[in-house]
Amino acid sequence: MAQRTLEGFAGTKLEALLETMLLAARADGEFSEEERVHFAASVQSLTDRAVGDAVTTTLIADLEHRITEEGRAARLAVVKERLGDAASRTVALEMAVAVMAADGLLRTAERELVMEVAEALEIDPDTAADIVVRNHP
Repeated sequence: MAQRTLEGFAGTKLEALLETMLLAARADGEFSEEERVHFAASVQSLTDRAVGDAVTTTLIADLEHRITEEGRAARLAVVKERLGDAASRTVALEMAVAVMAADGLLRTAERELVMEVAEALEIDPDTAADIVVRNHP
């Protein structure tokens, strides 16, 4: 899927991508086991398996703390700035939707978050809707 477009993701840009995924996973108030597994597998894939489970757990805790302390809107603004270009922002949304769809369900709160993230990242709503359909027909 998005793997071929991830070449430019490193450092703070990679962290922003992961934070977008975590924001999505928490959209319905639950970070399900399926979503956690998908998130961890994505971290492994994006880092060429350089990040172990302990680091992933620490990363999740750190990102969750930032989201709780600063709020979703503030964190989305940071994510948008760090991701930079439109292509990177679109990849982040695609990966976020994939995490949400990992448990086989896209709840109303998750669909609403897709549109919130799309708006915050300045992604066309039709593009966002297409991403949802591709990931959860």
